[in-house]
Amino acid sequence: MPPIQDLDMPLSMFAFRPLLRLAAPLALVSALGLSGCANDAVDAAQYVDRPVEQIYNDAWILIDRELWVDAARQFDEVERQHPYSIWARRAMLMSAYCYYQGNRYDEAIQSATSFIQLHPGNVDVPYAYYVKAISLYEQITDVNRDQRKTDDAMVALQDLIQRYPDTEYARDARLKIDLTRDHLAGKEMTIGRFYLRTGAPLAAIIRFRAVVDKYQTTSHTPEALERLTEAYLTLGVVPEAQTAAAVLGHNYPGSPWYQDAYALLTEANAAPREDESSWISKAFNTIF
Repeated sequence: MPPIQDLDMPLSMFAFRPLLRLAAPLALVSALGLSGCANDAVDAAQYVDRPVEQIYNDAWILIDRELWVDAARQFDEVERQHPYSIWARRAMLMSAYCYYQGNRYDEAIQSATSFIQLHPGNVDVPYAYYVKAISLYEQITDVNRDQRKTDDAMVALQDLIQRYPDTEYARDARLKIDLTRDHLAGKEMTIGRFYLRTGAPLAAIIRFRAVVDKYQTTSHTPEALERLTEAYLTLGVVPEAQTAAAVLGHNYPGSPWYQDAYALLTEANAAPREDESSWISKAFNTIF
C-alpha cells in the first residue's frame, strides 16, 4: 500500500518531517519515554493539550519505530485538539494509513470514511476510498468462512474504480477485484461440492450456476462446468449435461475437467452436444 506521504498533497506531509531531525529536547525525551511503554505514553499524552507541531512530531517518532497504532492515535489527537486546522484534515488520512499498517482495519475504514464524508471534494479523496477498499480486502477470509467482508470489499473496489478510473488506486483495485471474484467463486464451489457429495444435486446446480453466471472469467469455471455435467446426469437431465460438457470442451479443450466430463457422458451412453437454447450457452455467449 503506498504511504500517504507519496500523495500529491497541496501541502506535503513532510512539512513536519524536519522536526524529527531538529528535535527539541522535549521531543527527544518523549522519544525515550516511548521505549518499552509506548502505549502508556500515548494514552497519557492524549489528555494533554499540545501544539499541533508537537503532536505530529510525536506521531512521526512512533512511525519511525513502526508503532503504527500508537501513531494513529496521535494523529487522532490532532483532529480532537485542533479540529479546525488544515492539519486536522491530513491527520485523518495519516490515521487511516497508520491503522491500516497496524492491521487495525476497522479503525482504518472509520478514519477513511470520516475523511470522505467531511471532505468530499478534497484532492486526496481517492486515496481515502483506496484505504477503505484495501482494508476490507485484507479481511477476506478462507472460503469456508462467512464471505460478507469479501462482498463488501468487492463493492468498495468497484466503487473506487467507478469514481476514479484513471488513478493509480483504480489500477490496483482492478487487480484485486479479479482475486476477489475468484475467491467468491471458490466459496460457491465449496458449497456446491458439499451439496453434490451429500446427494443434493439440485442445490449443487444452483451454486455451480452462480459461478458460470457471475464468475465466468475465474479459474473455477472449468470445474463448475464439469460439476454441472455430473449434477445434471444425476438428475437425469441429459441435454443440459451434454451442453455443459460441450461448452467446457469448446472453451477449455485441454482441461482435465473436460476429460472427466467426457468420461461421465460416455458412461451414460451420451456425448457432448450443445443446446443453444440452454442457459449455459446463453451465459457463455455473453462472455466468449
